[in-house]
Amino acid sequence: MMPGIFIAGTDTGVGKSRVTRGLLRALQQRGVRACGMKPVATGTSRIGGVIDNEDVAACVALAPADTPRQLINPYCFEPAISPHAASRRAATPIEPERVVAAYRALAARSDAVVVEGTGGWYAPIGERSTMADIATQLALPVVLTVGLRLGCLNHALLSLQAIRLSGLPLAGWIGSVLEAQMPALEDNIAFLSALPGVPRLALLPFSTAEDADAEYLGAAASALFATGTD
Repeated sequence: MMPGIFIAGTDTGVGKSRVTRGLLRALQQRGVRACGMKPVATGTSRIGGVIDNEDVAACVALAPADTPRQLINPYCFEPAISPHAASRRAATPIEPERVVAAYRALAARSDAVVVEGTGGWYAPIGERSTMADIATQLALPVVLTVGLRLGCLNHALLSLQAIRLSGLPLAGWIGSVLEAQMPALEDNIAFLSALPGVPRLALLPFSTAEDADAEYLGAAASALFATGTD
């Protein structure tokens, strides 16, 4: 397979999409033909006059113009609920093999692919399967997005343990500050940064805009995909 990474998260709403978009912009600024992938998306709304998922729409907007949408997003469901429940309601089973086939086709036309998971590492996608099954079949290095808020250390440690148990390479973690005034923020960052074998790749400060995210994630993009810059 061509180079790719899997963006996991300590939970839902922790900044995986922001990290994905920032990495894509940073890679593209370095002349890399990069594409994002959202294998499973739940929750749609009216975006630009059409019904779409926000994360998927962002990946499509950042993708090379000739990229087929079905490769970027093999599964999209209307209700903003757990993938396994959305899949059951739509009578459309989520098959990891279909995701892998789409990834391979996408990777064949890209220099770099950033795959964004849904929810946390063990978010269910079926009665007996989780997002971890998709990540495992993709066999990509994993970057853990840690949502920096109260309780994040427990979530991070549990997620890191689960990723290690999968046998996948753990490329590192990226912090995403979720609270404007998080108590003991620096203490939490220091604790995570001291974990052995889990390098801190980047830190996204609290922000409602993404204008500077490519800059914050530039060194991470270069390290993850060996672009030779930074």
